[in-house]
Amino acid sequence: MLSSSPFHGLSAFPITPTDRDGRVDTDILARLLERLCEAKVDSIGLLGSTGIYAYLTRDERRRAIEAAVESVRGRAPLVVGVGALRTDEAQHLARDAEVAGADALLMAPVSYTPLTQDEAYDHYRAVTEASGLPLCIYNNPGTTHFEFSLDLLAQLSRLPRIKAVKMPLPSDDDFASELAILRDRTDLAIGYSGDWGMADAMLAGADAFYSVLGGTLPGPVMAMVRAAQAGDADSVRKIDASLEPLWDTFKTFGSLRVMYVMVELIGLGRLAPPRPILALEGKPREKVMMAVEPLLATG
Repeated sequence: MLSSSPFHGLSAFPITPTDRDGRVDTDILARLLERLCEAKVDSIGLLGSTGIYAYLTRDERRRAIEAAVESVRGRAPLVVGVGALRTDEAQHLARDAEVAGADALLMAPVSYTPLTQDEAYDHYRAVTEASGLPLCIYNNPGTTHFEFSLDLLAQLSRLPRIKAVKMPLPSDDDFASELAILRDRTDLAIGYSGDWGMADAMLAGADAFYSVLGGTLPGPVMAMVRAAQAGDADSVRKIDASLEPLWDTFKTFGSLRVMYVMVELIGLGRLAPPRPILALEGKPREKVMMAVEPLLATG
C-alpha cells in the first residue's frame, strides 16, 4: 500500500470498458490507466459511478481491480468502489478489493428500499470491519436518493477506517461555509464531485476533487487542481472557462455518456455504455465532439 493519502488532490475516475456481455476489456482499461499514471494524478477512482460499478458482476469487478493493480504498479493509489445493495455483498467486495491490492475503498449507500440514518450507519460499520483499507464515504444523493445528515457524517467519522467523504456540490455554491461546518464536526478529508464545480471547490480549500473528466483527459484537470493548490485563482478561472462547453454537455447529457464519446475521440475505440444506457448519437454526439476536440491537444 502507498504511504501517500489517497483522499487528497485529484482523484481521476475512468470508465470501465466492457463488451456487450459486461466483460471487462482489460487492454483498454490498461491504456486508460496508463494515461492517468503518466499525468501523475494523485489517485485513481476505479469502479465509481463513471466506472459503472452498479452494472458489473462481482467477478468482473474483481477482474477490473486485478487488471488495474497490474497496470498501475503502485504509481498512484487505487480507490475502489464497493457499493452494493446488500451489506454482505459490499463486505465481499471490500475483501476482494483488499486481496487484489487496492489501496482504499469508496462506498455509496446503494439502496432500493430507502435507508434510515441508523441503517446506513450500520451498513458502513459492517463494511469497515470486513477490510483493513481506509474508506471514503460516497455521498451521492442524485443517484442513491439518500441524504447524509451532518450527525451521521460525524458519527461515521469516528469509525477508525472511515477517512474521507466525497460530497456533492452544495446547492447554494457556498463551499467555504460547508467546509467549515464539516471540519468542525468531523476529521474527514473533504472532497467534491461534479466537475463544473471543481474550480470553486478547490479554490475554497477542498482536500480533493473526484473528477470524471480527469479519468479520461487528465491534462487540463491536473492543471486546474495544481493551480488551485498554488493559490493561482486567475489560472484556475481561465482553465475552467475553457472547459465550460464541456461542462454544459455534462449537465445536458450526463457525464457518463459524454465520456464514452471522449474515449473514442482519444483513439481507444468506440465503446457502448451498459444497457439500458444508450450511446449519444446525432446532434447530441456532435455537440460533445465540438466541446471535446479543442481540448485534445492538452489531454
